[in-house]
Amino acid sequence: MVQTTVGVMIFLAYATTPAVARLFGAGEIQRALGVGRDGLYVAASLGAVLAVAMWATAPWLAQLLGTGGAAHGFAVDYIRWSAPGIPAMLMILAATGVLRGFQDTKTPLVVSASAASLNVVLNFLLVYGAHLSVAGAALGTSIAQWTALSAYLTIIVPRMKRAAISLRPSASGMRTTTRVGSWLFLRTIALRASLLITVWVAARSGETTLAAHQIVFTLFSTLAFALDALAIAAQAMVGHARGAGRETHPLIRTFMRWALGYGVLVGGVLAALSPVIAIPFTRDPAVRDLVGTAVLILAAFQIVAGLVFVLDGIMIGQEDMPFLALTCTVTLAIYTPLLLWLSQLPGTTLYWIWLAFGLGFLGPRAMLQTWRITRPTTA
Repeated sequence: MVQTTVGVMIFLAYATTPAVARLFGAGEIQRALGVGRDGLYVAASLGAVLAVAMWATAPWLAQLLGTGGAAHGFAVDYIRWSAPGIPAMLMILAATGVLRGFQDTKTPLVVSASAASLNVVLNFLLVYGAHLSVAGAALGTSIAQWTALSAYLTIIVPRMKRAAISLRPSASGMRTTTRVGSWLFLRTIALRASLLITVWVAARSGETTLAAHQIVFTLFSTLAFALDALAIAAQAMVGHARGAGRETHPLIRTFMRWALGYGVLVGGVLAALSPVIAIPFTRDPAVRDLVGTAVLILAAFQIVAGLVFVLDGIMIGQEDMPFLALTCTVTLAIYTPLLLWLSQLPGTTLYWIWLAFGLGFLGPRAMLQTWRITRPTTA
């Protein structure tokens, strides 16, 4: 629940990165830092509201998740003691966007790794040392998030002071960030709805299908992290090039070649490993057989997946948020009936699910975004 809430707020990073990058590329450091400051205030405001709401509604949220008995109490404790960390989590997203906009992708990696390590230590001390059980695990995460935010602020705030930027927010700047972020929020909701309906269809098809789907989707998600690295680089570099007045087409072509190369390479590896790839995940031969064939379908769509992720990053770098939101909403409208129809056809349901995922979820996004990027009027 907490991770899903924070996940849909990823727009705080994606809205900040290209705006800061464009202004940084144009040499307007003060305005770039101003955008970052306003993004942090928007994140803090949203985080405060969400933290209070989650603390107050924790029993209802735990019940919504289907918990009962002792599990319900643990769920309430976890939600409530995670809530204080939500403002920090959202501000970290905005701060990450600021540093990426300034072409600094190393610092977020170092801070994230350090916070994760601290989280492990705190969880051990609070759960086993202080005997706080689930509440200790949540509290440890909250403390780690505030510590990570402190690290970001010790980097960003001195930059603002050196640039003579007021630490007070700009109402117009916060409205701009919110407006841009609202398009990205819509995009994220549409994407998550598509993934949710996929899991729902798999769950309706039985435990074996659901188990196999979870393995295949885990593989897809893991590979997506590598693609996301390319997408984030595209956000920052395309935004910076636009601000500097440089032609973006050569950069875009480079990223698209990387995406295609990734698709060919990873698709080939997946296809080669498909007969054995499920072995580390399950001993059930039925699940293994399903996974093996479904992975072949996943492999066939890796070129499309590569294009989708990288084009996402390019379009965010171009600050074309409304079209991204429209694309994902249209995709949801295409994918949902296609998935429901194919899943009713004779044969193995999991194969139809992943065929629908490739054709209906990845395909429309790739086509629409490629058209948008390659049309003659693209800047």
